[in-house]
Amino acid sequence: MEVPRLSQHINSPNSPCEEMIKNLSLESIQLCERDGNKSQDSGIAEMEELPVPHNIKISNITCDSFKISWEMDSKSKDRITHYFIDLNKKENKNSNKFKHKDVPTKLVAKAVPLPMTVRGHWFLSPRTEYTVAVQTASKQVDGDYVVSEWSEIIEFCTADYSKVHLTQLMEKAEAIAGRMLKFSVFYRNQHKEYFDNTRTHHGNVMQPSPKDNSGSHGSPISAKLEGIFFSCNTEFNTGKPPQDSPYGRYRVEIPAERLFNPNTNLYFGDFYCMYTAYHYVIVVIAPVGSPGDEFCKQRLPQLSLSDNKFLTCTEEEGSLVFRHAQDVILEVIYTDPVDLSWGKVAEIIGHQLMSLSTANAKKDPSCKTCNISVGR
Repeated sequence: MEVPRLSQHINSPNSPCEEMIKNLSLESIQLCERDGNKSQDSGIAEMEELPVPHNIKISNITCDSFKISWEMDSKSKDRITHYFIDLNKKENKNSNKFKHKDVPTKLVAKAVPLPMTVRGHWFLSPRTEYTVAVQTASKQVDGDYVVSEWSEIIEFCTADYSKVHLTQLMEKAEAIAGRMLKFSVFYRNQHKEYFDNTRTHHGNVMQPSPKDNSGSHGSPISAKLEGIFFSCNTEFNTGKPPQDSPYGRYRVEIPAERLFNPNTNLYFGDFYCMYTAYHYVIVVIAPVGSPGDEFCKQRLPQLSLSDNKFLTCTEEEGSLVFRHAQDVILEVIYTDPVDLSWGKVAEIIGHQLMSLSTANAKKDPSCKTCNISVGR
């Protein structure tokens, strides 16, 4: 059962908090530091008569919500009027550095039948580890609370974006994608050593590897989907790949039809920016029935090959014609191995612009163009 709306100490009827939290509203929010199991909040008296929550269970976890339940002794259970939920981000080396700062994590909810839903993208981020502990409380006529001791602390991790969230992100990307331009090759830039290693140790075949952590923090493909990164954007005046590259001075160009054709499926993967005016869209090309295809089918919105706003393959006069969106930078992930013999490797004549690299780049959480109203 979801938590009913509560009164707040935020008096404005148009408070953004009221709009953000539908399932859990806050009667009061306080920053607190817990020492052991005892509450240190001022104005709160401790009474051991109230039952201490135990055997806490977390379920139905999404990127910005979860359900919580626990067991309690029946003693004084009828005196419970509220639950205090102490939710804290678990710090680790992979912490989401873009979680909103200085947001209180003491949630005060009216006592309702369990399990109850805790929801709020302003204090929950996707794919992030949290700790949670619970107290039972009884509100007194003078406004103070008597409380139980804290429960044990348990840990859980929020989920990635769902297909529903990714569809919302895709719709925002579609709004700025712009007109479609023709192209003929996918290309991949790397250092000379990469191609030498591919020839020497991998039989001339580029192997898929896990995607880095660039883009949206909630993207289900980050660090999970294996693939090979390609570009396809062209210069407007030449219709050819740009001469410069952020990733290395050597480039392999593969005819588009070798990677993208009616025997492949196409998926939307992400939409993000890096504190710049440029926006990036990630799409995934997966051969039909391949492991990458099965991975994407479960997690990503599928796109029509011939009718979408980002990357298309159409048959015109007996030949396949390829187009890419003009106003976004496409990052294409191909999920199967690629033989270098399918194309050609050559040194670019332009510059290596390392400052434009998106490797492990973090998304700007304040951009209104490429963010949705869930955890960033």
